[in-house]
Amino acid sequence: MADPKGFLTTGREVARTRPVEDRVKDWNEVYVPKSLLPIISKQAGRCMDCGIPFCHNGCPLGNLIPEWNDYAYREDWSAASERLHATNNFPEFTGRLCPAPCESACVLGINQPAVTIKNVEVTIIDKAWDSGDVTPQPPERLSGKTVAVIGSGPAGLAAAQQLTRAGHTVAVYERADRIGGLLRYGIPEFKMEKSHINRRIEQMRAEGTKFRTEVEIGRDIDAAKLRRRYDAVVVAAGATVSRDLPVPGRDLKGIHFAMEYLPLANKVQEGDLTVAPITAEGKHVVVIGGGDTGADCVGTAHRQGAASVTQLEIMPKPGEERGAHQPWPTFPMLYKVTSAHEEGGERVYSVSTTHFEGDENGNVQSLHLIEVEFKDGKLEQKAGTERVIPAQLVTLAMGFTGTDQSNGLVEQFGLALDERGNIARDADYATNVDGVFVAGDAGRGQSLIVWAIAEGRSAARGVDRYLTGVSALPAPVRPTDRALTV
Repeated sequence: MADPKGFLTTGREVARTRPVEDRVKDWNEVYVPKSLLPIISKQAGRCMDCGIPFCHNGCPLGNLIPEWNDYAYREDWSAASERLHATNNFPEFTGRLCPAPCESACVLGINQPAVTIKNVEVTIIDKAWDSGDVTPQPPERLSGKTVAVIGSGPAGLAAAQQLTRAGHTVAVYERADRIGGLLRYGIPEFKMEKSHINRRIEQMRAEGTKFRTEVEIGRDIDAAKLRRRYDAVVVAAGATVSRDLPVPGRDLKGIHFAMEYLPLANKVQEGDLTVAPITAEGKHVVVIGGGDTGADCVGTAHRQGAASVTQLEIMPKPGEERGAHQPWPTFPMLYKVTSAHEEGGERVYSVSTTHFEGDENGNVQSLHLIEVEFKDGKLEQKAGTERVIPAQLVTLAMGFTGTDQSNGLVEQFGLALDERGNIARDADYATNVDGVFVAGDAGRGQSLIVWAIAEGRSAARGVDRYLTGVSALPAPVRPTDRALTV
């Protein structure tokens, strides 16, 4: 146990962010560097030795949170890093990007602010990198088996690293020009600087993982031929089909999916572009969708110098306290103010877009919306609430509907889909095609980064058992599992 009285004597304190007026001028991470170090040991000491650590179940990875909290409290950072890596390949990713369902399940959270688990996690891993505790872990011997991993997001990378360490020869195929998937081109630099991805890739290269960029399976390489070339294949291609908004005026110029807009800003930061071809500079920006992707669009628009930013959400504004239908320790839908929202803009709830209007050149100029409400489980428009707002750049951030089937990957493999349109798999993450497995959003549907890593690790175990008959790799979750986050 950490401090026996820590949860009684120490209040919750989180990482400090840089002043808004400073951070919107650059693309660096919003948090003050090293701001956690003076306080994090005391924060870890708030972990209360609760007997049954519900945070374990709240985390899809089953992170050993009380254990590394104890080490962090005692400032044994090396031991804390070892416990952290026992269940999570990439804690620097989750420590920055995960919405922390573990904190929602924290027992202390029943009647006090929960332990700052996420802040403790990111401090441990940052200290580990700084002190040299994160090193390559190549296998002692090779199995002689080969595995192809399709997709280099968190699920693909986790599966690849686990399989490489198990002794298999692994090649990761990525259709973009850099490794990282949505971590690379979907997450803005101000949320996670890409140096964190780069050093993990170098670690994986040193362990033996091979990477092939700008290769799209289904178009550049026939999926069936890829299967014949390797002993096993892991499909971790994500759920990349964006949900559209089929209303009049959708074809006007200046209306883009979030994943058309965000990657260009990241390419500027990578040095590929001087100016993003789609930019918010000087424009009235409307973001449709109230989730994390929408918030990423808001923060990006601020940094590009938007004249105004408005974020629309069709659902009602969430409450600031748990409702009766979302009791502890479930993951509640609460009103939250992200760093992007702190930077400005307006958030409008319970509204639906009816149509867009443009100018004589076909450029979007305004958006018509109407207030909506749920009655008897149905969404109804409220008469007399129509209004028009300026919109010279619109980003659609309404989520994703499934795996891209336009490139032939699903068809060429002959993969079966489930009732939701995701790639079907069994308890070992195996598809209907012998030797082909699926992990992450491609099989689960749009979800959290922590689920992606957990599924990548679990799929790796399934592959390892398929190739060798037995596996010592851990399996945090099965596809049918529903932890407290759902």
